[in-house]
Amino acid sequence: MIRTQIQLTEEQAKNLKKIATSRHLSVAELIRRAVDNIITTNVMVDADERRKRAINIVGKFHSGKHDISREHDKYLAEAFSE
Repeated sequence: MIRTQIQLTEEQAKNLKKIATSRHLSVAELIRRAVDNIITTNVMVDADERRKRAINIVGKFHSGKHDISREHDKYLAEAFSE
């Protein structure tokens, strides 16, 4: 393992210690697990790959509505209010 040093706010340190204690882990182990979680869930995709994925999804979903390009804000607000 590589030793590293970080700075936390007092609030962050207090909350990390509280969480670590409740899970019977060291703060270091809790941080290592959090880092692993970020690494596995935040898969880096380059701009070309994102563009390719966006193009491939076009036309795959249908809502039955024909004014989405004009009324997208209205539909989004409705979806979030449900």
